[in-house]
Amino acid sequence: MLDSKKWCDARLIYCIESKRYVFCDCVLGFLDRGESDIWSVRRLVEWRPCKWWLHGHLTPFPAKSNGYICVDCYGGLNQMRRDFCDGVGVARLLNATLVLPKFEVAAYWNESSDFADIFDVDYFIQHMDGFVKVVKELPPEISSKEPFHVDCSKRKGQFDYVESVLPALLEHKYISLTPAMSQRRDRYPRFAKAALCQACYSALRLTRSLQKKAAELLEAIPKPFLSLHLRFEPDMVAYSQCEYQGLSPTSMQVIEAARGDRKPWTGEVAHIWRRRGKCPLTPNETALILQALSIPTNTNIYLAAGDGLMEIEGLTSVYTNVVTKSALRTGEDFTRMHGNTKAALDYYVSINSDSYMATYFGNMDKMVAAMRAFKGLYKTLFLSRKAFAEFTYQGLEGKELMQALWKVHRDDFLMGRGSALPACFCEFEL
Repeated sequence: MLDSKKWCDARLIYCIESKRYVFCDCVLGFLDRGESDIWSVRRLVEWRPCKWWLHGHLTPFPAKSNGYICVDCYGGLNQMRRDFCDGVGVARLLNATLVLPKFEVAAYWNESSDFADIFDVDYFIQHMDGFVKVVKELPPEISSKEPFHVDCSKRKGQFDYVESVLPALLEHKYISLTPAMSQRRDRYPRFAKAALCQACYSALRLTRSLQKKAAELLEAIPKPFLSLHLRFEPDMVAYSQCEYQGLSPTSMQVIEAARGDRKPWTGEVAHIWRRRGKCPLTPNETALILQALSIPTNTNIYLAAGDGLMEIEGLTSVYTNVVTKSALRTGEDFTRMHGNTKAALDYYVSINSDSYMATYFGNMDKMVAAMRAFKGLYKTLFLSRKAFAEFTYQGLEGKELMQALWKVHRDDFLMGRGSALPACFCEFEL
């Protein structure tokens, strides 16, 4: 049991009733005087990587492989990275040989890059040695076959790969796999978790040429800087089924074009949907929250975002030192880059930034937060869409709204908790 002074030194106490960590009274007075600094708030519990999978002896492979697995990778870069890492764990779990994936060409993502265009293949194979068997190409007796496809993406609950996928692997010897996002990794044996963690944190490295471009971009950003992942693109708003007031006619037009059959919610359903935190923050709302957190308006901000951001003036009219990759890297080599290679630049910059904030909790945010924790960079924060919607629904505005936003983010400050791959982290008490 910690004494009262040590509790207050840590600035957090554990509230039995609410079952969460809250702030000491001795610190609240300091914060309520307006001397708020979200980065100085220290938590009682830190999440830090212990690299357990690199310690001790690796579990040896069985003498014979059960077959070959190729992981289906769709969507944006970080979704494909997540699915591929999951697939590595599954391949080791099922004692299968992993075949390097072919990234799906997707016009929607303005994408034609393959796995080898983004990741250093030889480096990956070398650093997965002992964790999982990896091949670039199938043997001749298998290469002429089409893989038997096993789609696990919609399976939930007690779904188990050994029970549901291993029989197909043993029968067909070559399968393509769409991993189940809901599969509980805590059911994996340690050797399968180790393969997954090694792939995600140690073996996946950008190609030399792409890493060089990313390092040059990082060098060009004024220091120190905040990397801000802002999601307010037409497709994102259309997917959310949210309606916004006060957007420009141009923004409304491109959103409507992106909606298709996905119509926005209206009436009370729209209010409920927004209060559940389903609506992306606008640049203007983001600027308001940053001000509530006492982020100075002259802060250097790198905008980690794709093309097509709307209403960006809502941010740049308040925060004037905002830079983008397209402004910093204008050469012909950069203009030829596609969606996933550009996303790789954002990922590299974000995991190496002085601080990172995200207005969403998507695949990139989960992967960046986990990698920043792995690197010991804890200035990571997810802005709360749900809290913003709830406070504005209650009619809060001005100073009252700013104070409420500060308090909710102060209490929810969970820097780099490794949410993407929790099995790879250890809880460390100060």
